[in-house]
Amino acid sequence: MSTQDKFTYLISGIAILLFSASLLGWVLKRRMSGESSRAVIENLNVRVRAWWVMVAIFAVSFLLGKIATIVLFALVSFFALREFLSLTPTRPGDHRALSISFFVVLPVQYWLIATEWYGLFSIFIPVYAFLLLPSFSVLTPDVDGFLERTAKIQWGVMLAVYCISHVPALLLLDIPGFEGGNALLLFYLLLVVQMSDVLQYVSGKLFGKRKIAPLISPGKTVEGLLGGAIGAIAIGTAMWWITPFSPLQAAGMSAVAVLMGFLGGLVLSAVKRSLGAKDWGTMIQGHGGMMDRMDSICFAAPIFFHFTRNWFVP
Repeated sequence: MSTQDKFTYLISGIAILLFSASLLGWVLKRRMSGESSRAVIENLNVRVRAWWVMVAIFAVSFLLGKIATIVLFALVSFFALREFLSLTPTRPGDHRALSISFFVVLPVQYWLIATEWYGLFSIFIPVYAFLLLPSFSVLTPDVDGFLERTAKIQWGVMLAVYCISHVPALLLLDIPGFEGGNALLLFYLLLVVQMSDVLQYVSGKLFGKRKIAPLISPGKTVEGLLGGAIGAIAIGTAMWWITPFSPLQAAGMSAVAVLMGFLGGLVLSAVKRSLGAKDWGTMIQGHGGMMDRMDSICFAAPIFFHFTRNWFVP
């Protein structure tokens, strides 16, 4: 089966799933009478509508090719970084480092992916940007809260640019017998992680009793985590045919992505709570901001990328 055929089947399957979810949401909305139940169903319906838009955007970018996909994720990083730094207090002394983060570090990181310069891509932000950003800030006479301010900028760049950039970096991998299929692997990662988030939400609403971290994320429960993880791993295993993995390997890689995605969501929820915010933004209706949708991806993408590179690329 060709890569194009696999992509067609994949998009068709997702479209059928979203159509079924939309139809189910419409039926449940008409039948539910309780205020709390109607609120939950309405939230799900808003999320499904947002997913229609997001899947359409991703599908078009993949069809347009490598450069369009890289540009799309560069924009995702830009908006995520803007949301992260908008919630973290900055001072005039930070403006130089902020400008360099947005207009030098971010485009250079994605340019390195476009030119397939893996050696520099993997260390540019953790080494060069990590050391140089505070060096630019220290040239100003403003030293109040310097460590905290610098750490927030470095955290934002690492999460929103470095970690998210590992999603399109999957296009760099030269996997034997999988030539031309890297876009499917990229879609696979997004599908598993996002389905895990959705299924954790649904399982938590239906069966959730024991909260995992009530002060950080009251909606996350043990039952929700187990239900979402089992469902997402099952989906990832069933989708092995669009990856270079065997079914067993797909189950293992899905489990890693689900675990890291859960930790990413939990950690960034703690960051939001420490900043006194419920959502990172309001960019995506029903999902909050861009970072609210990418928090799981931030942790899952680098691990998934390096596991794949270390075990499936000679």
